[in-house]
Amino acid sequence: CFGGCGEGGDIFKFVMKIEGIEFGDALRLLAQKAGIELRKLDPSVIRAQSERKKMSEIMEWCAKFFERQLAESQAGKEAAQYLLARGVTQESMAKWRLGYAPDSALGLCEFLEGKGYTRDEIGRSGMLVHSEGETYDRFRSRIMFPVADLHGSVIGFGGRIFTKQGITAKEGFAKYINTSNTALYDKSKVLYGLDKAKIQVLKNDSCILVEGYMDAIMVSQAGNENVVAVSGTALTPWHLKVLKRYTENLLLSFDMDIAGDTATRRGIDLALQDGFSLKVITMPEKDPAEVIQESAESWKKFLEGAVSILDFYFTTAFSRHDKKSPEGKKAIAKDLLSVIKKISNKIEQAHWIQKLSHEIGVKEEIIQEELKSARGEISPLRGGKVNDTGESPKDPLSRKQLLEDRTLALIFRRPENLKLIAEEHLSLFSVRTQEILAGFEKNPSLDFAAFEPLFSPETIDAYIKTGEPMDKAGAYALQEIGAVLIDKIEGDFLSAMGLPLRRLVDELEDFGVKVL
Repeated sequence: CFGGCGEGGDIFKFVMKIEGIEFGDALRLLAQKAGIELRKLDPSVIRAQSERKKMSEIMEWCAKFFERQLAESQAGKEAAQYLLARGVTQESMAKWRLGYAPDSALGLCEFLEGKGYTRDEIGRSGMLVHSEGETYDRFRSRIMFPVADLHGSVIGFGGRIFTKQGITAKEGFAKYINTSNTALYDKSKVLYGLDKAKIQVLKNDSCILVEGYMDAIMVSQAGNENVVAVSGTALTPWHLKVLKRYTENLLLSFDMDIAGDTATRRGIDLALQDGFSLKVITMPEKDPAEVIQESAESWKKFLEGAVSILDFYFTTAFSRHDKKSPEGKKAIAKDLLSVIKKISNKIEQAHWIQKLSHEIGVKEEIIQEELKSARGEISPLRGGKVNDTGESPKDPLSRKQLLEDRTLALIFRRPENLKLIAEEHLSLFSVRTQEILAGFEKNPSLDFAAFEPLFSPETIDAYIKTGEPMDKAGAYALQEIGAVLIDKIEGDFLSAMGLPLRRLVDELEDFGVKVL
């Protein structure tokens, strides 16, 4: 106001002052005048928001607990000495908020209960495991690496085994474990260290991608702060979508293998299809952290000597096969054409076709014909572009998402399967799936007409109106769960759900599927 009152603000504040009303009333009044309908938040959305807020609080308390254990406990001090011996400075420990999880069955759980959180809430945050009717802290005797979102808020953890005898893993214990997927944390969507690296990635217009937590910390400590880690998973469409906000130039320091349909290879294929420029940092058989510990200068030389991904693939393919023999030419073409086909830029693609033609002495026209039959598409379940909301019909599903969908299919086929899921295990499922399971309990006969008032329209569209025969869905479910059991993938998830292996095998055999 340029008059005597000197008031300032936006249109909402103006209406609040003139009408003498609160913000909510001002919002409704202005929406009415503008012809905009204000919709109330779905109760399930409100519950999900409240759940995320509480989980965020729990994650922050966990980080503080682990930091204090590293600094003050005897075992934590030994872990800190190990980190120092590995070349991690005190400054880096503080910057990355490293911690230590004590060798205690419920040390963290009891600490959090003392802060007013229930065991159920702690479990839904991914910090507990359930085994044979007992509950334990998920992380015990481990060096802890907090994982943060883009804003620096802790959303999960990775833990590396560390005992009084040193870093050697206990028998039966995995070297590294992560927080289970929660409403906050999904390993396939998170890049470790991006909250710290994003500004430097923008400044350098490049991002160094490494595999492990220690690699990211040591590379950053060596002066290359534009580094992130994939932390035990391959590049996913979600990773690439986030990275593309900052740069299209990626320097890879992975365990590279061009042969076969490896997860690393599929991630690289996705990046090529999405127009990223990729370079490979070639090193002896050591991790970046090990190289830097021995010599930071050696790391800088390896970094400066990074080569394009196609140059790397060409060098590797020609080192494995004899380019003069017909068999060797065929093998080289097989290794390289599937990669060349995924290059989105046609000019760049033509360059590599020309080079392959020259190197193996085969006409470009023949190479072009072979390129047409080369495998170039990626299964929607394994890759594809992600839209602005992070979801699309072609979004790749995580192993946990697949299991949840298959579990629901099993319940559709045989409602009595619902009894196999104990109440204390419901926290293992996503919020939406928990809502569906609760609906099943209220409608055990699976009368579909009764489902409509139990769920939101979005939930019904996502899970119920699939149009797929239930027997077929059940068969797919059993195949998926059987394969997971064989591979021992997500073993904790399955065992906690209480799905007996023998019963699954019996049902698989009913469909003629051989499992064991």
